[in-house]
Amino acid sequence: MAACTVLLSLGLAGCTSGEPPAAAETPSVDATPRPAATADPAAESTPSLAGETVSDSFGNPDFYITAPGDTLARVAEVYGFSEAKVAGFNGLHPGAPLTPGTRLRLMPAGPGIGAMGDAMFDANGIPTSYTVIPDDTLAGISYRFNVTSDQLAEANKVRFVHEQGNVYFIKPGRTIALQKNPVDGRSGTGEDVWNSWGRAVFYTTVDGDSFDSLGYQFRVGTAELLQYNPTLVENQPIPAGTTLRLIPGELPIDGARGTFTTGADGIALTYTTAPGDTESGISSRFNVTNLPKANLPATGDGVPWYQYADPSTGELAPGQTISLSLDEPINGPGN
Repeated sequence: MAACTVLLSLGLAGCTSGEPPAAAETPSVDATPRPAATADPAAESTPSLAGETVSDSFGNPDFYITAPGDTLARVAEVYGFSEAKVAGFNGLHPGAPLTPGTRLRLMPAGPGIGAMGDAMFDANGIPTSYTVIPDDTLAGISYRFNVTSDQLAEANKVRFVHEQGNVYFIKPGRTIALQKNPVDGRSGTGEDVWNSWGRAVFYTTVDGDSFDSLGYQFRVGTAELLQYNPTLVENQPIPAGTTLRLIPGELPIDGARGTFTTGADGIALTYTTAPGDTESGISSRFNVTNLPKANLPATGDGVPWYQYADPSTGELAPGQTISLSLDEPINGPGN
């Protein structure tokens, strides 16, 4: 199993390091992978291919093994690239003939601008993990490894990988997962309870659920699940029928150490601030996406009514009772 960064469970077995050298390539504006085109029987002009596609854990096509009659132009068209792009991935010239059984790359062959660090690959050549170095970018990593930012977030069991509120996922020295581990097909069908922001707060497990399946589905790491649910045991099956907390909730965290009230379903409704509490900390503890929106005056310019101890950091004055629910907003002190 590859090394894990804090709260990231990579689970990457059977990987090998290193990759063939290639000239640096600048990622295009559209750095998302291009899925294989599906032939429409009604569209006779749509080309098709007889060879085998080698895809990653998200279904992104990373390689194509050529069949008799294939041409670079045809392969490029099916996979949504220019012929020159596919030729460049494979060190070929546009128009070069293809020998049946040739393994064509459908992604860059090596390091490129924004992703110059070392990666690990499985036996099929699928990239499995990557160690971030200075000057790497999300766009560069996505382009080099043929994954979207949302797929990166899912693989790493986090809500986002872009910079948000001075929180940076792409940090030098961090080893990030590029793929998901297989999960049981029965997983993810249990009952969940959502807050008014459309975020899951509780989940009742079913047969087949695991730390990985829950992490991918709800974007919560194994270490976090263990912290929020002390009865769980790492590397042990999770019994069906277990109701799990998916957010800190009752667990105070930095920036959110105050007290709260809940409704009958256990969803937090109000919160009383403590010294050092911040908007971002409170939002993280209760999975709230727009705390000011639940605390707007009945009339005004859209600025929340609560008071700040330090507006530059989002630190709130202590002793204020604010709303955590979009369905039950508080329009001012005592309201």
